[in-house]
Amino acid sequence: MDEAADKADALRDAVRALDQVPAACALIGGVAVGIRSGLPRATLDTDLAVVSTADRSAVVQALVQAGFALRGEFAHSVNFRHASGEPLQIVFDPSFDPMIGRAEVVPVGSHAVRVVTTADLIVMKERAAADPARRRSKALRDAADVALLRGDVPDPDEGW
Repeated sequence: MDEAADKADALRDAVRALDQVPAACALIGGVAVGIRSGLPRATLDTDLAVVSTADRSAVVQALVQAGFALRGEFAHSVNFRHASGEPLQIVFDPSFDPMIGRAEVVPVGSHAVRVVTTADLIVMKERAAADPARRRSKALRDAADVALLRGDVPDPDEGW
């Protein structure tokens, strides 16, 4: 299975479904960090922020009709699984709305996707890293993402 293709396919299908609602959205999370830093990084899912004013039930319905399996609904997010097996998390957070508005179109595979700016991604990751309720392993990953986004990119030729 081609993991990059699964992520790109899930992202493409999700954006197409959200465009039908319509619900403005932007890529966030680990996939966005990889795109913005130029260094792919391991991540369990694909995350999309959707404007908080979107009709949540219409978003869920559109994604289910597009072939995504609903896996769970939470206060600020809804989890799905793409036919490829790729997990997708849709996030509804009013503080992300201006960031979605500033997102830039970036080519991802054979299609274009709106991705939050590097500066906004840093703000999101700093907020997540500082959340005392966040699982420690995730908070550490968020802090590492901030360093990566600020240019602390490893040199493949550097030693210990």
